[in-house]
Amino acid sequence: MVESADTRTSARAWATLGRTALVCAYLASCVAFVFFTRPRPTALDRIRQFGELTVITRNNANCYYLYRDTPMGFEYDLAKSFADHLQVRLQVRVADNWQALVEELAAQPDAVIAASLAITPARRQLADFSDGYMAIRQHIIVNRSNMAVKRAEDLAGREVHVRRGSPYQQRLELLQSRGIAVNIVLQDDTPTEELIQEVSSGEIDITIADSHIARLNRQYYPRAVLGPPIGEEVDLGWAVHPRNRTLLSEINRFFKTIKRNGTYDRIYNRYYANIDSFDYVDLRIFHRRVRTRLPRYRPVIETAAQENGFDWRLIAAQIYQESHFNPRAESHAGAFGLMQLTARTARSLGVKDPFDPTGNIRAGIRHLKALHDRFDQVPVRDRMTIALAAYNVGQGHIHDARRLAKRLGLDPNRWTSLTQTLPMLRQPKYYKEARYGYCRGTEPVIYVRKIALYYDILKHKSLAENHAAPFVAP
Repeated sequence: MVESADTRTSARAWATLGRTALVCAYLASCVAFVFFTRPRPTALDRIRQFGELTVITRNNANCYYLYRDTPMGFEYDLAKSFADHLQVRLQVRVADNWQALVEELAAQPDAVIAASLAITPARRQLADFSDGYMAIRQHIIVNRSNMAVKRAEDLAGREVHVRRGSPYQQRLELLQSRGIAVNIVLQDDTPTEELIQEVSSGEIDITIADSHIARLNRQYYPRAVLGPPIGEEVDLGWAVHPRNRTLLSEINRFFKTIKRNGTYDRIYNRYYANIDSFDYVDLRIFHRRVRTRLPRYRPVIETAAQENGFDWRLIAAQIYQESHFNPRAESHAGAFGLMQLTARTARSLGVKDPFDPTGNIRAGIRHLKALHDRFDQVPVRDRMTIALAAYNVGQGHIHDARRLAKRLGLDPNRWTSLTQTLPMLRQPKYYKEARYGYCRGTEPVIYVRKIALYYDILKHKSLAENHAAPFVAP
């Protein structure tokens, strides 16, 4: 049989098409291999690519709030440090409860929940948790007039108010299963802080709170008493979507780093350093005098503070520490009036009557401003604290403490350094070499700590008055 020319041409064409198809198939398989074997971007990759970390948290004193348009809160500061660690922007979103936090995470799976969450088996069913960064325990919270509750068994027959769906409800139900007939009263979406306030005011008898929340809030509501613990110690952790293991590993690495380099302690001390120096009598007097004495001086404090670029609440806290808002106060060291001006300082500021409240306040704030300006080389975060210490003990001793800090290899521009060196100036081996000699160096440390405590309470009162509930912060 003889092939025609058309037949041979057709055969060559089909052969060419076959080879082309094989080549295409091969190329397609190569592309598919590269596509399917190339590592897909992780949540951490996407966060870095887009330059933004979204953190989901709660709007409360422990987690996140706005004060004078400035975002604050222990969890916020940790999250901001993590964003800085990743070199990205921080975006904050607020949710009201655990369920809402989980729903937000489902909607934004690359986000991180940073909301002072206790790591519990039930929560691990819905999210993956980081290593713990703070150990806490649940405590019974009662009013100071109700001191009969000494242990968990004393809850039998009593009403205990807790938020529905919270670990507190689970703990109380566990006590019930063990035969303690506690009457659980469930509140829908009522924050723990609000329940502590209601215990303090006598509206309810008992609630349950985590130790760090209870200890922080008792300075705001001093009649709420931290009762006995119930249950074992647990850790707080951050949560991520279950498939984001790389992001979780980076979070764990971050916490190890900041605990090693001191960043964690600095943030912790900003919010919790003063909560253990709790003095019920002093705080009760402070809350009462804020109501009864502060209002008559508040207008001049606000005006003079604003003129000098200060927060009036900080000045009010300082005035209380100096004189308890008593315009006729006199100290054994010869200081007078609301801001305890010495005769020398009063003269230098042109004050003729140190017992005149308006003149005393204005002069005291001008004096503080002058001290603040003299420490212009100190970073903003420590500058006011060091100026307050200088107001208390004199700038000469502050300079001595800074020189000693430098000699000891500490940063002389950090207040944490001066809290170490100021008390050392009581010892002969240190003050003999100091230009200004002996210094009662523990006093300015206590002075600053108490002002910080009163200032925090006044800020909290302002937030409560304004009912601040921010949703998103840059």
